[in-house]
Amino acid sequence: MTAYGSQEMSANLMRVLMRRPGASLASADPVKWHYGPTFDGEKAVRQYHEFASLVEKSGAEILWLEDKGDGLADAMFTHDPSLMSDHGAILLRMGKPLREKETALHEAAYKKAGIPILGRIESPGTVEGGDCIWLDAETLIVGRGVRTNEEGIAQLSEMLEPHGITVLGYDLPLWHGEEACLHLMSVMSPLSRDLALVFAPLLPASFYQLLKEWGITLIQAPADEFHASNGLSLNVLPVRPNEVIMVAGFPKTKAAMEAAGCKVETFEADALCIACEGGPTCLTRPVLRRAA
Repeated sequence: MTAYGSQEMSANLMRVLMRRPGASLASADPVKWHYGPTFDGEKAVRQYHEFASLVEKSGAEILWLEDKGDGLADAMFTHDPSLMSDHGAILLRMGKPLREKETALHEAAYKKAGIPILGRIESPGTVEGGDCIWLDAETLIVGRGVRTNEEGIAQLSEMLEPHGITVLGYDLPLWHGEEACLHLMSVMSPLSRDLALVFAPLLPASFYQLLKEWGITLIQAPADEFHASNGLSLNVLPVRPNEVIMVAGFPKTKAAMEAAGCKVETFEADALCIACEGGPTCLTRPVLRRAA
């Protein structure tokens, strides 16, 4: 089996990089890390284990990073410090300064697993994985905002263009400000090749038009649940096309996906995802996705 390669968002999740949270999350200072009022470190660790069991149940192989008390509370959000391509991993440079050291964890994990490094984003460029969406294997969409800048997008394009991949950047709104986290994947979750869950009011207008041109069916995320969750109701993880994992407590969003033919599993995450501003997708870095 090929050990790596992922230039799509919803094909079968076969291999994934995850970090098992421990002391760094359990003892995290919520003010320092911009965590919300429902944060409870010990409870968040327990909720993470529930999520991980759902990923394991899907059949995906998990490459584990362990929390050995390095103080990197956000490092459980493995989606952001690197990006996987069919040509190797790209080490990203985080826009949130507290997270800059996480990239080294990913680099070590890839070397240990024998996965080649295609390149890395260098200063002053910044790119976070949550701003990157593969529309297809030749088209990578990148959100330009607080966490990902123009220089980072230019470096990403330079790396991927020789492999026949077009990188398109779109401006994101500021929304809740510089300290909060609005990624491109905060407003769009691909569910299959031609189906996505979106919150249209925060989508870049030209990107919205592109999605329609591509014939992608857009499920509108219920606005009340989107706002109540700070966008986490929309952050869902496909383990295979139209089979997803989402945060519990948002029945209208779940029902909207089920009405479109999706199978949806949920887990309690008030102390984890809601409080820490990262959903099921953020908790995973797909290493290998392949069609059945």
